[in-house]
Parts: sequence; structure tokens; C-alpha cells
Amino acid sequence: MTPEIDAKVRASFARQTMMTTLGAELLDLGKGTARIAAPILPGSRQQQDAGHAALTFAIGDSAAGYAALTLFEPDDEIMTVEMKINLLRPAVGDRLIAEGRVIKPGARITVVQADVFAETDGVRKQVAILQGTMIPVTQSPQ
Repeated sequence: MTPEIDAKVRASFARQTMMTTLGAELLDLGKGTARIAAPILPGSRQQQDAGHAALTFAIGDSAAGYAALTLFEPDDEIMTVEMKINLLRPAVGDRLIAEGRVIKPGARITVVQADVFAETDGVRKQVAILQGTMIPVTQSPQ
């Protein structure tokens, strides 16, 4: 991955108001990979006090999407076409970590996955797996 792509992905993440609202941070990037963490804040919990599935989905989708974006041209943007989530256990912990990766890159459709883990005191348990597809877009949707 070039420094230009790295800077572009980080700037894109910084513009994502949803990630800001969730307190998420972009931990690292690689060619075809991205890792995002978000605290399980009081405002992102469900009724049994676990992290809400929407939090899990949001950071998993973003990690997978940014993993894909690392493989595209500097002027390209991407959007999710579809994303499936399997929730494996309640998201109980201090924070969630989503590890996104590209399964199959393509010119029009890129297949991606993300694993999401709940972490407490450095101990991680997988809470979800996501799989989906991304497409490049040449301009912002309106």
C-alpha cells in the first residue's frame, strides 16, 4: 500500500461521523486489511448491557470497507453493496475490535470479511463475523 492510499483511507475514516459518534479509532491498515476499535459505551449497549449489534455491525462494515479501499486507486471511493452478519455471542467487554480483510478483490465487486472481537483486559472473544461485497464509486452519492 502506498503512503498516498494510507493517507487517503485515514482521511476518509476521519470524515466518518458515525465512527466519531461511536468513539471508534482506526488502529492500523495494511494492503487489503484494516483494524478498527470502539469502546462499548453506555450509549451503545442493548437492554442486557452488552454492546448493541448495530455497534458490532458498524465497525465490522467499516473495517471491511476500508480494507477494500486500500486496494483501489487514489481517486476511487467504495460503498457497501451488501453485508451479512453472524452474531456469535453477546458483545460483553470494554471495547470491540473489528479486523477487516479482502477475500477476493475485483474491478467492480470486491468480497470482504470482518471478524469482530470483544476485549477486556487484553482478552478477546469473537462476537461476530461479517461477509459482504463492496463496489467502487467515482463520486459521492447524492
